[in-house]
Amino acid sequence: MKKLTTICSLVFLVLFASSCKNEKSLQSYLVDTSGKEGFYTGDLPVSSVLSAKANVSDDVKETIKSIKKINIAFLPKTADNSTAYEAEKTKLKKIFTDNDDYKNLMSMKAKGMNVKVYYTGDTDSIDEVIAFGYSKEAGVGVARLLGENMNPAKVIEMMNSVKMDAENLKGFSGIFQGK
Repeated sequence: MKKLTTICSLVFLVLFASSCKNEKSLQSYLVDTSGKEGFYTGDLPVSSVLSAKANVSDDVKETIKSIKKINIAFLPKTADNSTAYEAEKTKLKKIFTDNDDYKNLMSMKAKGMNVKVYYTGDTDSIDEVIAFGYSKEAGVGVARLLGENMNPAKVIEMMNSVKMDAENLKGFSGIFQGK
């Protein structure tokens, strides 16, 4: 009987220890960067960034309506923060490569900027879309779009209709100047 108790205890201990993950999640990254010096972070209503009245197709407007909220964390690149820029870029890359929940939707490079778009959920019904980008001129950041039943093809069309370059990202950081 004592052996059975010991074996059951060991099995429980092994199951308990293996269920604890020490992997960093995007949610914890967003919480950790909130209020951190040099970062622009926040939760934005969709209407402040993407307008349903914009001059885009009806499909893009429908996709905009399916988005509930946008979480942003952005570290602008300055002459003084090269080490922090590289560290944050590495942290974000690790989050996306170490976590099987994030599936690659698309990647693009333009004007010195690298952008990767990930998603979670089913291929025909996305729950969140994450845009991770970095540029030696603009900085490093991540934007997470939370929604319900977003269509991947429409999300890509929407992302392509939004112009993203280093100048726009620097201008976008002005939204957070009051924080």
